[in-house]
Amino acid sequence: MAYASQPTLAQLGGVPVLILKEGSSRKTGKEAIQTNIMVAKAVAETVKSTLGPKGMDKMLIDSLGDITISNDGATILDEMDVQHPVAKLMVEISKAQDDEVGDGTTSTVVIAGELLKEAEKLLDKNIHPTVIIAGYKKALEKADEILRKISIETKIEDEETLKKVAITAMRGKSVATVREYLANLVVKAVKQIAEKRGDKYVADTDYVQLIKKKGGSVRDTQLIYGIIIDKEVVHPAMPKRIENAKIALLDTPLEIEKTEIDAEIRINSPDQMQAFLEEEEKLLKEMVDKIKSTGANVVFCQKGIDDLAQYYLAKAGILAVRRVKKSDMEKLARATGARIVTKIEDLSSDVLGSAELVEERKVADEKMVFVEGCPNPKAVSILIRGGLEKAVDEAERSIVDALSVVADVIEDPYIVPGGGAPEAEVAKELRKYAPQVGGREQLAIEAFANAIEVIPRALAENSGLDPIDITAELRAYHEREDGWRYGVDVFTGKVSDMVKLGVIEPLVVKLHAIKAATEVSALILRIDDVIAAGKLEEKGPEKGPKGGGEEESNEFD
Repeated sequence: MAYASQPTLAQLGGVPVLILKEGSSRKTGKEAIQTNIMVAKAVAETVKSTLGPKGMDKMLIDSLGDITISNDGATILDEMDVQHPVAKLMVEISKAQDDEVGDGTTSTVVIAGELLKEAEKLLDKNIHPTVIIAGYKKALEKADEILRKISIETKIEDEETLKKVAITAMRGKSVATVREYLANLVVKAVKQIAEKRGDKYVADTDYVQLIKKKGGSVRDTQLIYGIIIDKEVVHPAMPKRIENAKIALLDTPLEIEKTEIDAEIRINSPDQMQAFLEEEEKLLKEMVDKIKSTGANVVFCQKGIDDLAQYYLAKAGILAVRRVKKSDMEKLARATGARIVTKIEDLSSDVLGSAELVEERKVADEKMVFVEGCPNPKAVSILIRGGLEKAVDEAERSIVDALSVVADVIEDPYIVPGGGAPEAEVAKELRKYAPQVGGREQLAIEAFANAIEVIPRALAENSGLDPIDITAELRAYHEREDGWRYGVDVFTGKVSDMVKLGVIEPLVVKLHAIKAATEVSALILRIDDVIAAGKLEEKGPEKGPKGGGEEESNEFD
């Protein structure tokens, strides 16, 4: 955004005093608020067309020419590389939504943009920003109450509901044609890694490992009850397939480590040299014998494995993989039941894990080690396939969204209808609630109600429907006793019962989206002064310091 250079001057006894550095810029009052709102609205408009099952995709090209095609709000905003500070705030709320609940990023940004658009109309009527913010806060509290009232409780055993939640998250993505197949995998994966702690379940989706490999189709994506290690077996003479595997996890190198202090060994004869080498060989053999004595036939090592140790391991018929990532080691421990050992001496049969099969396979020209058939694994893998790299990337984003929403429902077992139904219900109830508050805050609550209706309006627009007709029909349906179930069916162009259609979303996603949008809009409305420091002028190597003690001026474009 271009700012005019306006160093702030203060008149003291008729003498101008420079307060800000030369090259700084400042915008105050209404001008600052209007500029900020304009930027926020522009960001919201950018992602608005991606909302819903019939939303469009965006193609983003970075400075290196790499292409990203997506309709995921967080991905689009992240790749856009925005400059304006308010635009960066909008990106932050989308990231916060993504990190916290994993879905609803587009909705958050779109609602925030609409809240600011409605606030602008109130500002034009000379209503103070703090009054608008107070009204928005009251509306948010009421919206929270309404959403909790219309939510439906579900259970972890109800796989059908969990599948519907996953399918709803994947509608409108490029994988929509295979969403039922993927939803099935996602539900199984999340249920497998979920743990009961006290009365509640915890489902950490970090324990679902996602491995992308192009080739085949998205339908070739598979769930592995175990872990895939993107490495190959270290020695060609080692077995490539081990059934009924006993797995040792080592966080120590299988090699003779150099001392940390500098040492010098004086060797005066070939015999001494031979003895030195034999001792090294003996130590490595002892390490391998220790591994073999525990009954382990598979070794995953986080550090290196010496060539000689590889030879002895191969001779013993042990499959070994080296330099495994720490995160993969942790997942292997959770999947196989093994304990990670930091000293070879601590290795025993008690710390070994088990799996039905450990096998090296070639997937898309790359060799990988599959650890499968683990007994009750608490970490699993999904191998994502697709005809082309961009398709695999978008499939991964869809699966991540689906994993997040299923985990949300397992952790907080409440769902609400989709298709803009909860937003329409909140808008209706807020319009009833606003007169009870009265005063100028009433106008802010009504503005909040209008703003939140942007979701069903955007769904209608993106599907080629008339948003005015759909909004009117939706409002009429929501006057009925069971009206809260009705939302926009973008495929028929009618208002339908979303619960019957199986279009459902986690309550926590809706709550977080509205809270985050309200918070960022309140934050932006509070700003009445934007002071930007001048940019530092880059000095080339040929430029020396300026002579005559001149101060270098800074410019801010």
